[in-house]
Formats: sequence, structure tokens, C-alpha cells
Amino acid sequence: MAVRLVPVLAALALLAAGCGARSNTPFTAKGTLGCLKKKHFAGVTANPAKLPFIAGFAANGGIVAISPNGNRVTLAFTDSATTVPSTEEAFRLHAPKSLRPHISDVMRSNRNVVIVWTTTPSADDESTLEGCLAP
Repeated sequence: MAVRLVPVLAALALLAAGCGARSNTPFTAKGTLGCLKKKHFAGVTANPAKLPFIAGFAANGGIVAISPNGNRVTLAFTDSATTVPSTEEAFRLHAPKSLRPHISDVMRSNRNVVIVWTTTPSADDESTLEGCLAP
């Protein structure tokens, strides 16, 4: 009887492991906005008229905000992870001269989001923002 349970238990373990898998659903500005405000980011807006050009035209919206530590961040929510490299390239090409030398230090991506900070973010700012990303 115990021998018959082994395959069943193994199948259940595989199913349980899959339950914690991350979703492929793209993050959106709309889904992320409220959390940033709750986490005390200031000046949080997704208004396209108030966003930098690239974020203003991102498929799933854009956000600009100032972290609790005073670091300005721009988020561009692309339609999928496959479009992130072209959005990153657009940020590199159009970055202010002051950001260009250290763009690799301030630009990140997570799934379908390109994140550009003004200065290298603190671990707290970065983890808080990452925790707010939502579909």
C-alpha cells in the first residue's frame, strides 16, 4: 500500500510547487499605483501628460514617483517581457547627459517593467518598489 502512495505523493508535491510559481500576467501602472502611495512614495502619478516621453507611451502605462528616501523613479510598463530590451534601449538613447554614464547603475527591469532611478536606489527603496509591482 505504501508503494502505491509514493507516485501520488510525488504528483501532489509537484502540484504544490507549481502553486507558488510567478504569474506571467504583465504588471500595470494601474495595479501598482495605489501600493506606491501607501508605501509613502511622493508625487506618484500615472498621468501621461506628467510622465517622461517613454513612460508616457508605454503599453501598460507609466508612473513617476519619489521614494521615501528622495530618489525619483520612472516606471514604464511594456506589454510583455519581450519588449523590455527595446524600451531599455530607448531610455539609454534619450537619457539626460547626467544619467548616461551610470545608466546601468540606475536602470532595472522586472518582467515587463523598465525601472529608471535618478541615483542608485537604496535596498529599501528597491525592495519596496518591487513589492508594489502588480498586474
